[in-house]
Amino acid sequence: MTLFHAPEPTDAGDNLVRVSSEALIALRGAGEKLSLKTLRIKAQQSGGYLSRFKGRGMEFDEARLYQPGDDVRNVDWRVTARSGTLHTKLFREERERAVLAWVDMRPTMFFATRGAFKSVIAARAAALIAWSANRQGDRLGGLVFTADVHHELRPKRGKSAVLNLLRQLSQTSRWQSRYNETEPDADKALARLRRVAKPGSLIFLLSDFRKLGAQAESHLAQLARHNDVVLFHIYDPLEAELPRHGIYRVAWGERSSRFSGDDKTTQRQHREHFREHSAMLKQLCRFPGIHYLSCATDADLVATLQYGGRP
Repeated sequence: MTLFHAPEPTDAGDNLVRVSSEALIALRGAGEKLSLKTLRIKAQQSGGYLSRFKGRGMEFDEARLYQPGDDVRNVDWRVTARSGTLHTKLFREERERAVLAWVDMRPTMFFATRGAFKSVIAARAAALIAWSANRQGDRLGGLVFTADVHHELRPKRGKSAVLNLLRQLSQTSRWQSRYNETEPDADKALARLRRVAKPGSLIFLLSDFRKLGAQAESHLAQLARHNDVVLFHIYDPLEAELPRHGIYRVAWGERSSRFSGDDKTTQRQHREHFREHSAMLKQLCRFPGIHYLSCATDADLVATLQYGGRP
């Protein structure tokens, strides 16, 4: 019988089963090369097409006299009524936008059979996003949450905001035995994210999206009304496909389960379960503004963030 086991954290296991602040700081170079502004991703909506993020958005600059060819939708009726002459609104690109990282550190994230724990991949992805946002002059914030604690980070600009996030990621990437006592859904964390997010934000949700909660779809739809929302689905290859032969035991924390790779019914049910889970996430992209990316624990994380990916 082969055992897949989540090893106890040791110094040798650093950055595989947990991640240090130093390792996240070391991702600065790679993160600064990552362009969130031009990131192209596979959007699972309207038949599936490549789309760009909305960008920083536009803010009102001034009103001027209407000129032939101006978009009638931009007519400033208030100024027009006051002056008696037709005026149109001019807009300019916002100087900055808030980039938010919603990072799931609940028990199911502390698992992998290849590469690093899902929790570590989430932390690395958040660090890359943070360094990219910092280089672009955007404000950085978000929410890092475990089975029982939520760390809320209000959007701020500068290196100190990045380091604060990295510190929280490192601390929460360490498994705590009390996590075995509860498996909360994500409703509360999504509700708190809605309070942090302001219109025009770019929001990355980094999770395996297990136990989302009854109100998750409603929360996501509300977030997507005025923001770009990326569902960054982190999964272990074993979750997508079981080994073909042998008896296996999978253990995480104090829990374990056994399965047979020779059982074709088990194989089929396992694949279907993963496909249904992925399909449910992609279905959320029917809401304009929600996008889907996926990344295996042994995949090239930087390439996935920059060019997109799917299981």
